[in-house]
Amino acid sequence: MSNAAELDMPPSPELQIPVRDEDERLNPDFIAAVETAIAAEDKSGLSAIAADLHEADTGDLLEALNPDDRAAFIRLLGEDFDYTALTETDEAVRLQLLEDLPNEVIAEGLGELDSDDAVYILEDLDEDDQAAILEELPYADRAQLKKALDYPEDSAGRRMQSEFIAVAPFWTVGQTIDYMREARDLPDDFYEIYVVDPSFKLLGSVHLDKILRTKRREKVTSIMAERLDAVQATEDQEEVARRFERYNLVSSAVVDENDRLVGVLTVDDIVDVIQEEAEEDLRALAGVGDEEISDNVMTIARSRLTWLVVNLGTAVLASVVIALFEDTIEAMVALAVLMPIVASMGGNAGTQTMTVAVRGIATQELSARNLMRVLNREVLVSFLNGLALAVLIGVTAWLWFSSVGLGVVIGSAIVINMLFAGLSGLLIPIALDPLNIDPAIASSVFVTTVTDVVGFFAFLGIAVLWFGLPF
Repeated sequence: MSNAAELDMPPSPELQIPVRDEDERLNPDFIAAVETAIAAEDKSGLSAIAADLHEADTGDLLEALNPDDRAAFIRLLGEDFDYTALTETDEAVRLQLLEDLPNEVIAEGLGELDSDDAVYILEDLDEDDQAAILEELPYADRAQLKKALDYPEDSAGRRMQSEFIAVAPFWTVGQTIDYMREARDLPDDFYEIYVVDPSFKLLGSVHLDKILRTKRREKVTSIMAERLDAVQATEDQEEVARRFERYNLVSSAVVDENDRLVGVLTVDDIVDVIQEEAEEDLRALAGVGDEEISDNVMTIARSRLTWLVVNLGTAVLASVVIALFEDTIEAMVALAVLMPIVASMGGNAGTQTMTVAVRGIATQELSARNLMRVLNREVLVSFLNGLALAVLIGVTAWLWFSSVGLGVVIGSAIVINMLFAGLSGLLIPIALDPLNIDPAIASSVFVTTVTDVVGFFAFLGIAVLWFGLPF
C-alpha cells in the first residue's frame, strides 16, 4: 500500500521543471514557476523549487528576475538562500539587492560566507554602506573583512581567503591529522597545510596527499616544501593569475610585507580573475568601459560617451587632412568615392596587429628581447597583405573608373597605409605600457588616428603628384 501511495504522489517540482534547457540556458518555465511562487508569497513552494540550486544557477536566476522580485526572492527563501550567489551576479544586480535588503539581513548572510566571497560582495559598496553592514557583524569577522578591504583593489589581498590551516614546525603528521579531524572552524575547501613560526612567518607548506601518505610520527617539517610560491598581499591579481597559469598551481599562500601568512588563494578565485581580466580587455578594446548587461540606459550611455567623444576628436583630425586637399577632390570626384576604402583597410589591419600586441603584453610574451623579431614579422606581413590588397583594389578602381592611373594611386596608398597600420598597431601599445596607460583602452584611438591620417594623406598626396591635380 505504501508503494502504491508513493506512485500516486506527484513528482517533485525539481523533477517537473528542469532548471536549464538543452542549450544550458535557464528554462523559461522554471523562471515562470519561481515568479509565480514569489507573486503568491509561497515560501514552501519557492523553497521546493529553488532552495537547493547551485549558487551559479541562483545568480543567473536573480539576473533573470524582475528587479522588484529579487529582494522578495531572498526574503522568502530566508535561511535557504546562499549569499555566495551574489558573487555570481552582475555588479548592477548585486548593488541593487544590497540596497533593497536590510543591513542586518545582509550581515547575517555574509557571516556564513568565506572571507573572500564576503569581501567580493562588499568591495563595490561605498564606505558608508560598508561600515553600516560591518557594524552588524561580530568583532572577529568585522576585523578580518576590514583588513582585507584595506588592501588595494584588484590585489591578491582582496581575493584571498583568510581561512586556512597553519601548524607549528614541531608538530607531527599525526598531530596535524588529529587537529583537522577535531577542529570546527576549518575552511570548507583546502589543499595545503602551512607551517609557520611563532610570529606566523611562513616557513613552508605540505600538500594533503603527503600528509596522508606519511607516518604519523614524522614531523611536518620533514615533508615540508621550502620552495614557496607565496605571493604578496599587495601584488596585482593579474600577475598572480599569470603565476598560477605558468606553474599550474592549485593554491598559493599570501603573505604581508613581513612574510607573515595572512591568507590563501585557490584556483577557483583565479579562474574568476582570468575571466574578469579577459572581459575587461575585450570591453576596453571596444571602448565600452565596465558596463554590464543589466545596467540601465543612462549608465551605459555615460560609459560609452567618453570614448565616442575621443573618437570624434580623431575624426576631426582626419577631416582636417581631407580639407587640405579640397581642390584636389573637386578636380577628381572619384577620389572621394575611394577614400573610405583606404582608411577602412588600414584601420582593420591596424586593429589586427594591435590585438596581437595587447595580448602579447598582457601575457608577457612580447618584450624587449623579441621586439625586433616581432616588428620585422609584422612589417613583412603588412607589406605582403598590402600588395595583395593593392592588386585587388587597383584592378577594381581601374575597371570602375576606366583609369589605370587611379588604380596605381590607390594601390600605392593601400601599401603605404598597411605598413603604417602594422607599425602603429605594434609600437603604440608598447609605447603606452611603460607610461602606465592601459594599451587595451587607449591603443585603438591612436591606431585609428594614424591609419586615417596616413591613409588620406598618402592617397590624396599621390593623386596630386600622379595626375598633377591642384593642391
